[in-house]
Amino acid sequence: MIYHYNEVPIFYEQTGTGPAIVLLHGFLESSTMWEEIVSALSGKYTFIYIDLPGHGKSGVIDEVHTMELMANVVYQLLNHLNLKNASFVGHSMGGYIALALAEKHTTLINHLVLLNSTTFADSADRKKQRDRALRFIEADKDTIVSMAISNLFYPEVRNTYASEIKKLKEEALQFPTEGIMAAIRGMKDRKDRTDVFKNFPGEKTIVCGSKDPVVPLSVSKEMAKATGVTLKILDGSHMSWIENRSEIVKIVHFIE
Repeated sequence: MIYHYNEVPIFYEQTGTGPAIVLLHGFLESSTMWEEIVSALSGKYTFIYIDLPGHGKSGVIDEVHTMELMANVVYQLLNHLNLKNASFVGHSMGGYIALALAEKHTTLINHLVLLNSTTFADSADRKKQRDRALRFIEADKDTIVSMAISNLFYPEVRNTYASEIKKLKEEALQFPTEGIMAAIRGMKDRKDRTDVFKNFPGEKTIVCGSKDPVVPLSVSKEMAKATGVTLKILDGSHMSWIENRSEIVKIVHFIE
């Protein structure tokens, strides 16, 4: 299905019956990442899963896709669907967007799950990494995208998930370069929302990977301590929805 935000097409799926759960994918991912999880639970919940701007089948809105902008896209789509409240699961960048949404539209969210994500802003080193990616991506998109996706898995498991990594790369290489760059700029400039998560009055969950190379376990532990939220630690890296799919299904199943 297509929703138009300021005349830009935003692709989404809505399926199932029951309480609503909104699923927000991460950087260089799309709504397709949720398909097996949705299939396992569609009889219990209504799922809305979205291709965020510049990803999947959705168009590019601006040169910078701030977390606030993408949160507003999600909010306007849900308003279009007459959805007054839902639970949210945000993977990585999707978690940043969910936090931006929680800051402005707190009552919309029943339960907020941060999956391999963080409330913290980018560190100085991370900002430099994003700047390097922006400098080189137009000239060498294939290498930058390929490297970024491989780096979501710790080295010891890359062979185990070779077919999944290949599929992720093939899909991400179809995304418009300007959309990828807009997301990088938005993530680089996002603000710290630790207090937003700490003060969020609804249910909240943090799920992390024990060997996550993007959001290290030490960072997740620091975030959990700062917000007073119990941390669920899974064995794996940044792609828990691939490496621990059955566990993620269980977490989503009991989200209410």
